[in-house]
Amino acid sequence: MTTSVAIAFGPSSKLGKVAAVDTSRVLVAVENPGLLPQAAVGSLCAIQGHTAHEFLIGMTERVTRQLREQTAQPDPMSPTALAVEIVPDDAIRVVLLGTYRTVDGSARNRFKRGADSFPQIDRECFLIEGGNLQHFMNLLGKDLAEDQRLELGNFAIDASATAIANGDRFFQRHAAILGSTGSGKSYAVSLILERSHARRHANIVVFDMHGEYASLARPDLADCKNPKPAIASGFKIAGPGDLENPSEQALFLPYWLLNREEMLSMILDRSDQNAPNQASRFTLHTRALKSAKLDAERKQDVKATFTVDSPIPYELSALIGLLKEDDTSKGVGVKGGAVKGEWEGRLTRLISRLEAKAEDRRYGFMFKPPGAALQYDWLAKQVGKLLAPGHGKPGIKVVDFSEVPSDVLPVVTGVFARLLYDVQFWMQAEKRTPFVFVCDEAHLYLPTTDNADAVERQALYAFERIAKEGRKYGVALLVVSQRPSDVSRTILSQCNNFLILRLTNDQDQNVVRRLMPDSLAGVLDGLPLLDTGEAVLLGDAILLPARIKLRVPSITPISATRNFWTEWGDKEADPNAVGMAVETLRRQSRVLGVGK
Repeated sequence: MTTSVAIAFGPSSKLGKVAAVDTSRVLVAVENPGLLPQAAVGSLCAIQGHTAHEFLIGMTERVTRQLREQTAQPDPMSPTALAVEIVPDDAIRVVLLGTYRTVDGSARNRFKRGADSFPQIDRECFLIEGGNLQHFMNLLGKDLAEDQRLELGNFAIDASATAIANGDRFFQRHAAILGSTGSGKSYAVSLILERSHARRHANIVVFDMHGEYASLARPDLADCKNPKPAIASGFKIAGPGDLENPSEQALFLPYWLLNREEMLSMILDRSDQNAPNQASRFTLHTRALKSAKLDAERKQDVKATFTVDSPIPYELSALIGLLKEDDTSKGVGVKGGAVKGEWEGRLTRLISRLEAKAEDRRYGFMFKPPGAALQYDWLAKQVGKLLAPGHGKPGIKVVDFSEVPSDVLPVVTGVFARLLYDVQFWMQAEKRTPFVFVCDEAHLYLPTTDNADAVERQALYAFERIAKEGRKYGVALLVVSQRPSDVSRTILSQCNNFLILRLTNDQDQNVVRRLMPDSLAGVLDGLPLLDTGEAVLLGDAILLPARIKLRVPSITPISATRNFWTEWGDKEADPNAVGMAVETLRRQSRVLGVGK
């Protein structure tokens, strides 16, 4: 072979010959027992293809040695005596992953996913190791253009080779980062965000459930000696402490942004016998109030085609007033006297639930928005902060949902995602800039359908629509969860790229296996044994499923595992801090000075 060939196999790397073949797996009879220790599970093998320039690349998923008896060679000193000796039968089972060609037309040293043919019986099989392994791993990303390279770490099988994914394919076909708590998910997310920040116009919205990615917007919060400049803008869903004097970073989701079903899922008791009447009057009055707003704004072109779900401001107090009028109005009898009204007493429970939500400061981000939120042009300005932040501002936006009450978290995340998606959907195609939702702790608001209540189903509908249709309009999902068994199967099944860290729960492992082709099931057998920061990367974004060691991001998230034993030895509990925390709990706000 010429010096231009990246991989050359000699007798020293020959393992044996093909003994059996099925659709995706090959059994190799090992003829070189000295190589068997190197042919461990996860190692790579090359099987001679139909031509001298073609090799089928596979990954070892099983190594076996069986002992058998056979007749030994006759002893020259006693030729008539028959002796029996014990000999090993060594074999490896290989799952086929791709095809490598030393010559492919005018190209040289090309690797592609998928086996172009099946190996023939007695074809030679070689172990890819040493220099061959290094050359081969470097081939995996060599054809990627510089502006498509997403560097994540190094291959576990060859630490000198950089693990590079195709950035376009990673995001455009949805992705998932899955791993048990403490496995390194937050670091993986931060690393991907850091790499994305290198793109001049990155557009990513992070759903931060616990405030752990605040360090990306404020690196001084990170536990690192020399933090780099901020790579993100920080926002938060407004909490009780943000209602009086909201900052630019506080985000409100006014009630009028919710569509009919989302609003009713929060305030309507479906088991109430008057639920249909309540839903009917709510719909009628909401539409009338939105229509009146359009008249006041002289938006007759919008009025001609709007629906009750259109995001048009209206006064909540006006809606409650109309419902109360229905609930107390008397009817007129045949003789002109007062009789019980058509709606009298039937809306009482709906009104009380609506008023209870409106008065609860925890829901202030929805029911107590600032006065400016009732202006017609307010919505475009707010969405612009997230989808078009302007020149010089980071394209990564971290939105803190930590102060949102858990009972409405699914609706809030669903409304937030649906709103941005709908704006993208209705935007002129040539004007769209693609963006990604990073759904951290997805199991909290994207549960399986079987476990979802009326509120959660509204969020699921929005995200499942994005999972199914978003790629066409430049909207992608990056789903992050420690419990994949609790995440919507529909959403996970739409993900075509997976970064899977350590998973120790059997149910979670089984869910992940069901998402993979049968031929890759063996690749996932080592998930419980992965070290912190190690992951299996597979999908459309990388040619070869691989175990990689992730790099540590420059700005670490605020999620490091606490050293219990060490801190118990040198850190005393602070009673003053406990007292301050109690006051924070009472005022439901981390903002100092609220209520003074």
